[in-house]
Amino acid sequence: MEARENIVGQAGEAVANALIPQKNDKQKWYQQLTEYSLIVIFVVMFATMSLTVDHFFSIENMLGLALSISQIGMVACTMMFCLASRDFDLSVGSTIAFAGVLCAMVLNATGNTFIAIIAAVAAGSVIGFVNGAVIAYLRINALITTLATMEIVRGLGFIVSHGQAVGVSSDTFIELGGLSMLGISLPIWVTLACFIVFGVLLNQTVYGRNTLAIGGNPEASRLAGINVERTRVWIFLIQGAVTALAGVILASRITSGQPNAAEGFELNVISACVLGGVSLLGGRATISGVVIGVLIMGTVENVMNLLNIDAFYQYLVRGAILLAAVLLDQLKNRGSRD
Repeated sequence: MEARENIVGQAGEAVANALIPQKNDKQKWYQQLTEYSLIVIFVVMFATMSLTVDHFFSIENMLGLALSISQIGMVACTMMFCLASRDFDLSVGSTIAFAGVLCAMVLNATGNTFIAIIAAVAAGSVIGFVNGAVIAYLRINALITTLATMEIVRGLGFIVSHGQAVGVSSDTFIELGGLSMLGISLPIWVTLACFIVFGVLLNQTVYGRNTLAIGGNPEASRLAGINVERTRVWIFLIQGAVTALAGVILASRITSGQPNAAEGFELNVISACVLGGVSLLGGRATISGVVIGVLIMGTVENVMNLLNIDAFYQYLVRGAILLAAVLLDQLKNRGSRD
């Protein structure tokens, strides 16, 4: 019986590998060139900002930059799986805000940091599960589904908090955001762990290969025996849980749950992923590319804040970056087809 299960598992893994879009030598060279180009762009941009922007290369700003990147990085790891499976999630910003508010409220009611964190992550998991179930089983477009949950969850955050920030006084919870090991703060360690864990999941597990196979060809994946619906639900459930954890860490850093937190955050995350080579058409993603995309987006956000650029102009910059990322994705898709 055990031997039969091993054979079935190996067969399923072989099918998933076969369904992942395979690259010829020219396509591999094109992808490597694109990735190396992004590294060069980041290095040049970082060096230029260090020389031209006051206080950019200061220790205080580098720590702030790392914290900013950590929040985008955590959520980008799971967004990578959504995009790789031909879906996306517009509700991540609202989930961060709601998770922070809920965590603060539960903490104030119980005085127990662990229970508060579990409640917030559980709520995020439920949000992700609902997104995944509606998209996978009811076959409703991811744009409509996650746009609806974005508004619903944001509204719930304002309702339960009465539109006000929910402050916390627990020293244990507040210390989480500032806790450091080897001089590196906890949020950065969590993000590094996410990069490693989700990189392994993408490249070394059946779950990752199934995700890429579904993005490459959902119908063929279904015919080959991959449970497409269940995989999609898991992708969104994990997305919700990790996003809620990011919301908890943010609430700890700012010592309150803010119902208006992370507005527009989803566009930054999607931009980082697409800049890093995750295809909007699905079936293609690398964790190294996502890391580069996160570094670029985090640096741009940091520089705009250092230069005191008006918020209205920051919207223009973010929109331009997203458009550039989409155009770059189109060029990659054309290059891979040639």
